[in-house]
Amino acid sequence: MSENNDVLNLFDPTGMLKSMRDANMDAWSKMMIQLVNTDAYGQATGTMLDGWLTSSAPFRKMIEKVMTQVLTNLNMPTRADVISLAERLANIELRLDDLEAKLDESQRAARKATAGPKTKPGTADKQP
Repeated sequence: MSENNDVLNLFDPTGMLKSMRDANMDAWSKMMIQLVNTDAYGQATGTMLDGWLTSSAPFRKMIEKVMTQVLTNLNMPTRADVISLAERLANIELRLDDLEAKLDESQRAARKATAGPKTKPGTADKQP
């Protein structure tokens, strides 16, 4: 059942079409790789994308304003609201970490103070 695809079978028209397709795809792929790797193509693509981004900026701003109004009317948070909330939560988290560090430090200091100097066994019972 294993057939060698390199051998051309004259009685298999689909095999000939497949080999022609493969050869054509290889030629196109090599040509496109050479085209895409040129500086001219990179510059042309960059210019086109720059123009598209410049022309779409007013449209994006308009969509952003409309979405902000819609979300405000629906009593839903906007992007700015979520970013503001995230910043506030990060600030609270930092403060809690600082408080936790200070609490740990004060607990260690309290343990050292309550432990005090160790006395030798048998000397604590004697009074001067």
